[in-house]
Amino acid sequence: MLPNTGRLAGCTVFITGASRGIGKAIALKAAKDGANIVIAAKTAQPHSKLLGTIYTAAEEIEAVGGKALPCIVDVRDEQQISDAVQKAVKKFGGIDILVNNASAISLTNTLDTSTKIMDLMMNVNTRGTYLTSKACIPYLKKSKVAHILNISPPLNLNPVWFKEHCAYTIAKYGMSMYVLGMAEEFKGEIAVNALWPKTAIYTAATEMLGGPGIKSQCRKVDIIADAAYSIFQKPKSFTGNFVIDENILKAEGIQHFDIYAIKPGAVPEFKEEKPQPQPKPRSGAVEKTFRIVKDSLSDDIAKATQAIYLFELSGKDGGTWFLDLKSKGGNVGYGEPSEQADVVMSMSTDDFVKMFSGKLKPTMAFMSGKLKIKGNMALAIKLEKLMNQMNARL
Repeated sequence: MLPNTGRLAGCTVFITGASRGIGKAIALKAAKDGANIVIAAKTAQPHSKLLGTIYTAAEEIEAVGGKALPCIVDVRDEQQISDAVQKAVKKFGGIDILVNNASAISLTNTLDTSTKIMDLMMNVNTRGTYLTSKACIPYLKKSKVAHILNISPPLNLNPVWFKEHCAYTIAKYGMSMYVLGMAEEFKGEIAVNALWPKTAIYTAATEMLGGPGIKSQCRKVDIIADAAYSIFQKPKSFTGNFVIDENILKAEGIQHFDIYAIKPGAVPEFKEEKPQPQPKPRSGAVEKTFRIVKDSLSDDIAKATQAIYLFELSGKDGGTWFLDLKSKGGNVGYGEPSEQADVVMSMSTDDFVKMFSGKLKPTMAFMSGKLKIKGNMALAIKLEKLMNQMNARL
């Protein structure tokens, strides 16, 4: 596991749902550095099925070297959130990191999801994240660290993620949409990102949902805690990203993930996959190029092309980007497309900008080895024709 370096010593971390599970794991990871932890959770009295209260969590946090402030907080209650924030500021002098972890889950289809459960998920996940963020932001703006981390999934509009549990997906996607909006709204002031596991994570709640047999198929909460810790080390410019725990830890040098498995060998290592390029600040010439490309798209262009292009860019402001000309109106974005790409193009960021601005012909780039193409060559040629139409704007 990642070593504790003391980088969060003295930082105040406000974590919702920190009495157990993922929230507590993140709290303990930060506490080992000597961080101040605000445990903002509902459970003040022992639960019949779920172990842990805000007070037992506080004892564990202080036992590993942190300072704890247990606060009874139901994130549906704006006053309780406000009171906890004020207590935190009074005790610790401010707030440096907010982790929106509190969540309600019901993996039920539309007809089996009652109005009460639907309201609960919307109020805890979507509304609660908004209210807690709003209350903490004035103090986060004063911090040199200034991070908001939402435990929520990457936004993917493939219907497969909605059809079995539509209400839950929408409630969690609400948390993810705040990442998009707040990252842009508070750019340069507060880093706002999302973190999500690649595999199932074992918690008491997981066992209640999946039964005791689910345990051997899960990873420990430690992997989320280590990934969150890594994100907290990033500068404020690392913002608006949807981070997968395994990917960011691979970038930290971890190669073997059996250390995180409840049952070593039971969770696939995914050795055949290449580590995904890590999110980088989306600014500079590449981001500007894609923004202009996006503004140039239309239904006619998408209908005429009908292809998805993936760009693997090396160098400054690089990473993985996509151009989706199959969906209505077309789309561009950072990361992987929702469907498999028809064409994969690999090149440097400098050559990419030159190619889209007309200073480097794709054919010449390909022949000189500056551009590598995998997939449908006919569709690659279609893209070259499209670039010629855009050159005037780029």
